[in-house]
Amino acid sequence: MNSKSSFNTLDSNSPDLSEANSVIVGSRKRIDEIDAQLVGLLNQRAALAVQIGVSKMAVGQESLCPARESEIMRRILEMSEGPMPRKEMGQIFSEIISVCRNLQKPPTIAFLGPETTFSHMVALNRFGHSSELRPLHSIMDVFQEVENGRASFGVVPVENSIEGGVSATMDCFVNSGLRISGEIYASIRHMLMSSEPSPDCIKRVYSHPQALNQCRKWLNQNMRGVDLHDCSSTAEAARRVSEETGAGAIASSMAARKLGLNILAQNIQDRSDNKTRFLIIGPGTCKSTGDDKTSLYFISRHQSGSLCRALNNFSNRGINLSRIESRPLKDRPWEYSFFVDCEGHMEDSNLAECLKDLRNNVEFLKILGSYPRMDPDIGI
Repeated sequence: MNSKSSFNTLDSNSPDLSEANSVIVGSRKRIDEIDAQLVGLLNQRAALAVQIGVSKMAVGQESLCPARESEIMRRILEMSEGPMPRKEMGQIFSEIISVCRNLQKPPTIAFLGPETTFSHMVALNRFGHSSELRPLHSIMDVFQEVENGRASFGVVPVENSIEGGVSATMDCFVNSGLRISGEIYASIRHMLMSSEPSPDCIKRVYSHPQALNQCRKWLNQNMRGVDLHDCSSTAEAARRVSEETGAGAIASSMAARKLGLNILAQNIQDRSDNKTRFLIIGPGTCKSTGDDKTSLYFISRHQSGSLCRALNNFSNRGINLSRIESRPLKDRPWEYSFFVDCEGHMEDSNLAECLKDLRNNVEFLKILGSYPRMDPDIGI
């Protein structure tokens, strides 16, 4: 048998091939037309951004408005019906917004460093490569950088879906004059990485304590007997492993790429829905968008029923609380303060009346900010 006869080949005169070529040529022509439209529209958008920047400078306003950008991003993600995934659509528009903002004035964004941490990934995805991203050693440093005017805004973690609240962030809000300007939800995907070629070569694993806890089940099943060591950050763990033999790190894929480490296992977090909520902090307040969230801090009176009376202010008005967390008062042992997130904007009449009455029912009340509510399911 002739070997060629065993294949069903198509020549240029085949109806199927001719039809396929016609579809390809037509689709490419349409793509070229769409690209031309996109170039024109992007330049129109950039020109409007420059116009807005000039007007803001004239009245002394900050070029970056996280609330406005969050509102834009939320609307874009809600409109996107595929086939492009919402996450990738968000990344594209983050860069478009970043470049347009850069034509006005590049903002400085402080975040909990070092580079390649999840805080860095969130800041980069949210504010784009055109922003000046400044890594700092601690959450307190991020607050101070923004308070002193050396950064326009800061990005800090506030709670994780597995580990709960980030106490350092909540404690900083107690004495800070900064407000919350936005929220970001990020999926946390942990990778085991090393300069070694196989997990069998690893005798020690380094990472941040939270990352180790978020991967505890996987480590018990797959790395039994391996020594676990705490590091100040996942990025520091990856850096340390890049200089050691027989060591592995739990960190981000960005850290592995930057240091040239081998990813030996992917997505090793115990829960696939592991997410961290980040806050954008800044000096100003956000206007109502119609779909907002308000965060506040209060100290209830140390007497019977005081917390119940405080919370009844929300219940009686049908205001939903999405989060309530207690923190010990530093100078009063066994007494507690409370952090609360509720639906609505502090300027909404219903919530404004609630907060007015709440202030009369508690020892101390501080409103941390009202800002656009983001859907956890379509985060970064």
